[in-house]
Order: sequence, then C-alpha cells, then structure tokens
Amino acid sequence: MSHALPPIDRLRAVMAKLRDRRSGCPWDVEQTFATIAPYTIEEAYEVADAIERNDMAALKDELGDLLFQVIFHARMAEEASLFDFDAIATHLSDKMVRRHPHVFGDAVVRDTAAQTEAWEAHKAAERRAADSAAVTASALDGVPVNLPALARAQKLQKRAARVGFDWPDIAPALDKISEEIGEFRAELDRGAAAERLQDEIGDLLFACVNVARFAGIDAETALRAATAKFDRRFRRVEALLAARGKRPEHSTLAEMDALWNVVKAEESST
Repeated sequence: MSHALPPIDRLRAVMAKLRDRRSGCPWDVEQTFATIAPYTIEEAYEVADAIERNDMAALKDELGDLLFQVIFHARMAEEASLFDFDAIATHLSDKMVRRHPHVFGDAVVRDTAAQTEAWEAHKAAERRAADSAAVTASALDGVPVNLPALARAQKLQKRAARVGFDWPDIAPALDKISEEIGEFRAELDRGAAAERLQDEIGDLLFACVNVARFAGIDAETALRAATAKFDRRFRRVEALLAARGKRPEHSTLAEMDALWNVVKAEESST
C-alpha cells in the first residue's frame, strides 16, 4: 500500500483491502458490526489504561487501534451503502461546531462549569428534536445499555437530576447509603436467597454512585483506581511473604493483614 497517500487515506485503503472478498483477509471479511463491537470496547479501555499508566508510546499505539475500529465500522457501513468515513467526519465536525457556539459563534460562557451546562443543554435539545416523532420520550433516552455499570448508573442519575429528580444536596444521598447497608444486612441476617442479596447490593452500589456524582467524582474512574491500588498492594504483600519463603495460601489472614498495613505505611511515607 503506497506511502504516498495521506495517512488517513492509506489507512482506509488498507481496510478496504482487508475486506476485499477475493483477496482480503478471511477473518476481516467475515466480521460484522456486532462481532467487531466487543473489540471496539476493548480498545477504548486499552486507551484508558495507557493514559492511567502515563505510557505515551502505548497511548499512540492504542489510539491507532481505536482509530482502526472506527475505520473498520465505517468500511462495513460503506459496503452496505449506509455511510462512509467522510460522512462520519462531516457529521462530527458539524456537531462540534453546533455544540460550541462560544467558539464558532457569538455565544459567551463564563467558565468550564457553564460550558458543561451549555453542552448538556445542547445535547438535550438534540435528543428532543430526534424524539419529536416518537409517541413517548424519556429523559433517560440515549444512555447506552452496554456502558460499564457504574458509568451507566451515573449517566442515568445525571439525566434524572436535570429534570428535577434529585436530592437537594449530598447529605440525604449519604443517608441513602446507610439505609441500603441496613437493608442488605437485614436480608443477610434472615438468610435471604442470592437473588435478593444481589438486588440489595445493586441498590447499595447505585447509592454509592449517587454520592460520587454529588461529590463531582466519576464513579467508574474511582473504582478503577481503587482496584489498581488493591492490585498493587496485594502484589507487594505477596512479595513480602516470598521474602519469608511463604505464599498467601500458606499464610494466616492475620499475617497477611499485618503485611497489608506495612504496605499501606510504605505508601504513606513516599
């Protein structure tokens, strides 16, 4: 494939060749929107992972992989006479211009918070216009079902809050966590079935997401950070045990808990 082409045109040509039914790659030819979607999600997470690790070489690579997913979907759509990459780029440019009247027009925004509010207002107006032909429309329309659970919960809560379904401040949201813990404990004490316990745990997690939203914290990011911290600390506990010639499965909980506190202290002192 010629390097003389502009990079994006070369990439589109590579994708077209991969999808060629006579001379392309059999795997690529067999793919559909549905079969490629999981890879698209995976690549987005790998971009986020590279950013969290501050690995810029990996970020360049992962952004390329994510762009390839866009090119892949665009090629399949073009083959089906639905739209092509240029249509995607044009639609995106038009949307960005429309949603930034303070940059491309005469509107004025005071600060980042005001811009965020204006952005959400533009999106809401676009959704209302898109739903105008529908018999019923919900403030929750447009939130993807396949988002990670915490991210989807937070988006749904934000949508409901914008139409007035919200606590007045963070205090009752915090109280809701205590209430949900009590309900879970009650179900646990009475020996409730797993399905009932799952329901109560779900309510508790949803309440925790609500508190994160009030505090201006992204729940998905917070849990990812907490998970990474657990991973880091437990691996350090394993290393300390190994220095004693032991493994976790051959150690007591008290011993591992003591080492966990050592690891926490190590991190606090750095």
